[in-house]
Amino acid sequence: MLIYVNMEEIKKCFAEVVKKLYGLEDVAIVFEAVPVGVEADYATNVAMRLAKTLKKSPRDIAEEVVADIRHIGGNRGWVCEVAGPGFINVTLDAKYLWHILDKSWSENYGSCDVGRGKKAIVEFPSQNMAKPYSVGHLRPGTQGWAVKNLLEKTGWEVITDNHLGDAGTPFGIWAVGFLDSGKNLDTVTVYDLGQIYIDMKKRLKDEAEAGKTELKDAVQDWLLKLERKDEEALMLSKRFNEISLGHIHEVMRRLGLKTDYELGESFYVERGKKLVKDYVAAGLFERNEDGSVICRLDEFGIDVPLLVQKSNGAALYATTDLATMVYRAEEWSPDLVVYCVGVEQKFSFEQLFAMGKKLKVPQNNVHLWFGTIDQIVEGKREKMSSRKGVILMEELLDKAEERARSLTEGREVSDEDIRKVAVGAVKFTDFVADKKTGILFDWDKIFALAGFSGPFCQYAAVRAEKILTKNADLGMVEYVDYDWRSEKGLLKTLLEYPNVVKLAAERLEAHRIAAYVFSLAQEFNRYYEATPVTQAGEIERTARIMLLSKVSYVLKDGLGLLGVEVPTRM
Repeated sequence: MLIYVNMEEIKKCFAEVVKKLYGLEDVAIVFEAVPVGVEADYATNVAMRLAKTLKKSPRDIAEEVVADIRHIGGNRGWVCEVAGPGFINVTLDAKYLWHILDKSWSENYGSCDVGRGKKAIVEFPSQNMAKPYSVGHLRPGTQGWAVKNLLEKTGWEVITDNHLGDAGTPFGIWAVGFLDSGKNLDTVTVYDLGQIYIDMKKRLKDEAEAGKTELKDAVQDWLLKLERKDEEALMLSKRFNEISLGHIHEVMRRLGLKTDYELGESFYVERGKKLVKDYVAAGLFERNEDGSVICRLDEFGIDVPLLVQKSNGAALYATTDLATMVYRAEEWSPDLVVYCVGVEQKFSFEQLFAMGKKLKVPQNNVHLWFGTIDQIVEGKREKMSSRKGVILMEELLDKAEERARSLTEGREVSDEDIRKVAVGAVKFTDFVADKKTGILFDWDKIFALAGFSGPFCQYAAVRAEKILTKNADLGMVEYVDYDWRSEKGLLKTLLEYPNVVKLAAERLEAHRIAAYVFSLAQEFNRYYEATPVTQAGEIERTARIMLLSKVSYVLKDGLGLLGVEVPTRM
């Protein structure tokens, strides 16, 4: 595993010695963690990499480098030695680690300014308003929120937008299904609308298999009515959207999500149709004989042209996506636009981004895609599906709160803290692996207090804060003469944080933060079990509280980047 401790001083020393001995400049010095059982902290294979160039054995090069820098290293709080066929091991003095941490510490430890002066738009969770908020929209929301936090932590200005699916085919499906259902517009609920949508999708599928189009044509008629500002269509659309949006906002509130804007597809329909007309006139789009319009993408290696307008003049997703891209470029001039949408839409975004390049829309687009959320059904792993019963976010969160309540049974834990544990457990599970990996939703693992889970990390943060509260009498101390040997593992882990954050932000990989927080929680728990704090002598207690205040901060900050709150008690 690559190590992310800020070891620039040591790297610089190695580079200077390599230049002095061999006249080589700009040689990359890379340190890795040593295997378990090796009495050192990090190792570099720079001697092995130089062997071919210098026509010398790696061992000889390593011994020459070590001989030249050993006295320097010893004076600076670290020592090095040759190991094996040509590795150079580096062992750091614990006091040296504390010095680095204390020197680099700030109120916003872990932050950097690599994104300063840059602007990003992060699009999430972008629900289809024709359906209730389901588990299928857990990942767009949690991943989007984490990316937003990571970019802000590294200096970016971030604009967030919930690109709602409030136009297009879903409205037509709703309208036909609702009028057929006989339900009252004043009393219909979001769950009624969700069931209407599911039933209508099945009816449309059955109709298509029978070679008929009556239902499909009715859906299209309602879409055209809405585009033409038909009074009844506008009334139905407004009511459907009110019901759906109220529900979406409530679930987002429970999940701790919010966005700066909610510019849905309906905002872009007319803009999109005008752009299509303009690009046809400019020769960039082609109008087919049936009146439909396409954008050819052959020059980008995509053989399938993108349909941007139907033959009857109706807008498509591609129409509104085009308008969205152009609007954002003109309104905000972003350096980066991140679309947090599942893997199912991967090809659609490849087409969209290729079209953006063809039209020279000046922005860098990224499709942050992720795997599915799976469940075990009859012994088989498969995607959670509305066809087998909608897995509603509200129901899932209610069940999570039940689990959290049972987890804290017998202790005085507030409803608010139970909510934090429940939501934290659900959200953290999204980051237990690379975003491209599918998630197996397993209740026992999600709430495990002894595994890679949100509650495990939250509990470590609560425990650290409890120790600090018990020792609040110490006050502020700037320096203490202490050897820090018992704390070396924690010091090394804390020093990794800034570069883990930087790398996670650069690669838009929030799971790196989860893995880091878990490792810090594990290291803290090992330390807590082996090392007295409150009962230690005055010097030891003071030093250890100084360090644990930093542990507490990083645990909270790391979890916060993932959108996971730390309860007061659990």
